[in-house]
Amino acid sequence: MKFLFVVQGEGRGHITQAMTLNDILTKNGHEVVAVLVGKSNFRELPEFFTRKFGTKVLRFDSPNFLPASKNKKTNIWISIIYNFLKAGFYVKSIFFIHKQIKKKEVDVVINFYDLMVGLTYLLFPPKIPCVCIAHQYIFLHPEYRFPDTNKVELCMLKFFTRLTCVRARKLLALSTKKMENIPERRIFVVPPLLRKAVLETQVSDGNYLHGYMLNDTYADGIIQFQQEHPDVYLHFFWDRKGAAEETVINDHLSFHRLNDKRFIEYMAGCKAYATTAGFESVCEAMYMGKPVLVVPTHIEQACNAFETSQLGAGIVAGDFDLEKLLEYIPLYHKKADFRDWVEQAEEYILEALSIHPIFAKK
Repeated sequence: MKFLFVVQGEGRGHITQAMTLNDILTKNGHEVVAVLVGKSNFRELPEFFTRKFGTKVLRFDSPNFLPASKNKKTNIWISIIYNFLKAGFYVKSIFFIHKQIKKKEVDVVINFYDLMVGLTYLLFPPKIPCVCIAHQYIFLHPEYRFPDTNKVELCMLKFFTRLTCVRARKLLALSTKKMENIPERRIFVVPPLLRKAVLETQVSDGNYLHGYMLNDTYADGIIQFQQEHPDVYLHFFWDRKGAAEETVINDHLSFHRLNDKRFIEYMAGCKAYATTAGFESVCEAMYMGKPVLVVPTHIEQACNAFETSQLGAGIVAGDFDLEKLLEYIPLYHKKADFRDWVEQAEEYILEALSIHPIFAKK
């Protein structure tokens, strides 16, 4: 079967999930013929992703969160206004996506949580079936527990999530634990899509803290922490535009551009991990048995952070309080059942897509 991917380009999670699903589909005799990626003026598409898919990658304008003052917390209202003013560009994106679906003659469209796909199927529905896959679809599951947070923003998050999956045949909800499928709501719960390299990497306990920042001005706080704790080694990743592959602050602190291989290597060897509450890297840390500090920057990440704490996988903070993370390390317990769940991902995904090898087209 032929597939077309549409990937939300915000952050790292949807990108690596698309890479993993591509490997699963290819392994089982299918083909991803094109990858459409929503672009942002504030972030760069990681080089490892373009290297993976090459000329299959096509870009289009898509709504993104904007950082608020000091480039830390996301201001959802500023984001709404900004994206409203760019409505004309997004209309062009809808026509672009519709054209590519028709042009590539694919059997299935896979949407990794991009709003433009939902709007395309709402306004000009293609005949090609669409399947949506993301952690965010677990927010639509009736058993999912939300944090005690801003109710308006939570309603907006659910509304946005529903817009991304208009007329989708199935919603594959990536989940940290097994939950019942809800077919009448099109919800099918599947394990996180972690890359093969994550599953096969040899894990060790190193002497440094590892981290990822969605918004790069958190770097100021990291630098200050290291100055106050000169004996702590730190390796943090960011997606700062124009940054070198490695920015060495001193012999104990370095910032790295996003790189798939190095990111996993540093994760496997760290003693703990700090991040801005993205789903994917938290799951990678859980799989490798690493304590986590999560720093949510918007409502979606607040849900991720709450889920992380409820699972006993990490702690939540309003900033990169690395001293708090160091204190948490001896209290952390690894999650063996989570590893078992993750390792069933291929089986669950293929079954949910109804393209297990015994059903595949010859």
